[in-house]
Amino acid sequence: MQLYLVLLLISYLLTPIGASILGRCTVAKMLYDGGLNYFEGYSLENWVCLAYFESKFNPSAVYEDPQDGSTGFGLFQIRDNEWCGHGKNLCSVSCTALLNPNLKDTIQCAKKIVKGKHGMGAWPVWSKNCQLSDVLDRWLDGCDL
Repeated sequence: MQLYLVLLLISYLLTPIGASILGRCTVAKMLYDGGLNYFEGYSLENWVCLAYFESKFNPSAVYEDPQDGSTGFGLFQIRDNEWCGHGKNLCSVSCTALLNPNLKDTIQCAKKIVKGKHGMGAWPVWSKNCQLSDVLDRWLDGCDL
């Protein structure tokens, strides 16, 4: 019993302060306010779908891809080998800035990425789960924008 309590306390202390999963409508509103609705022709539903499949709406998500050794950061899992940090840094931003729940830097970087020749296809997850979806409307169901 004591071991369980100690482990519970340690796991609580290791959880980053303020780390939380954002709600679907909160994400939609923040992306809308950030100017992503129909940015480069992509609807807000596409952006919310991408955020879900990349990070499950977790702005502080970090995932290392064992296949290419890159690391994805934040809501859209923006890769460090091209867009942030010590790689090519095409977004001129630190990777840790992409973990900020205010999403300002994340949105600005996503705009740069989507302006590229692949558009939202730069995210394979979007191509697989969102691009041809006939149920994109559900991503904004019940959201007051």
